[in-house]
Amino acid sequence: MAFKTPFVQLFHNKRHPREMGGKEIEEFLTHLAVEENVAASTQNQALSAVLFLYKEVLKQELDLRVDAVRAKRSRYVPTVLTREEILTIINHLSGVH
Repeated sequence: MAFKTPFVQLFHNKRHPREMGGKEIEEFLTHLAVEENVAASTQNQALSAVLFLYKEVLKQELDLRVDAVRAKRSRYVPTVLTREEILTIINHLSGVH
């Protein structure tokens, strides 16, 4: 579980997750957005991992409404090659293709 380690060991001084709750989860998610500047999808994945930890591993339900600072969605538009550019690349390949 990718986010169990930072959540438990680094962020909350190695306290057991049973000793923590919604407040600590909100602090952790806010830390990811503000201090670590993670993408929104990474923050969402962290929330899912922590919720999985509580629900499936610890068998502990959380009455949780997360009010953490949300990471900003990327406005990055990926560069995509045109059909002609792809054909040019393919035509310059050697060997079996």
